[in-house]
Amino acid sequence: MPVTFHQQNVNTQLLRGQKRKISEWINLIVESEKRITGNISVIFTGKAKLLKMNKTFLNHNYHTDIITFDYNRGNVVNGDLFIGIDQVIDNAKLYHTKPANELQRVIIHGILHLLGYPDSTEEQKKKMCEKENWALKILNNLKQS
Repeated sequence: MPVTFHQQNVNTQLLRGQKRKISEWINLIVESEKRITGNISVIFTGKAKLLKMNKTFLNHNYHTDIITFDYNRGNVVNGDLFIGIDQVIDNAKLYHTKPANELQRVIIHGILHLLGYPDSTEEQKKKMCEKENWALKILNNLKQS
């Protein structure tokens, strides 16, 4: 099933030429969890839109880099990943990394949420970070092949 990419009032080139590789990567991560990739949409949007969504759907009054909507059906992973490109770029500066690398981390973070990994507690955050790092190594191996 497809992983699709969309832009809402933003123009980003951070995944230029990589969408097929990112889709393949997402499928590999989902399959590694013994799940099936259904319909996953990666939607790039602006900071104001994501803040509004964060207030409306999560009752959070702060900026975030991603909001994940889980539409899983049994073993099939379905969902929407709304990614705030401005926040991703800000975070890349904060963490001294490239914006494209930060975007990859944010994408897999959302996928891991769809796979059932929470990040509410410190222990969960640690586990999430370990899974992100593991998944990013897989992506790097895909890029080299």
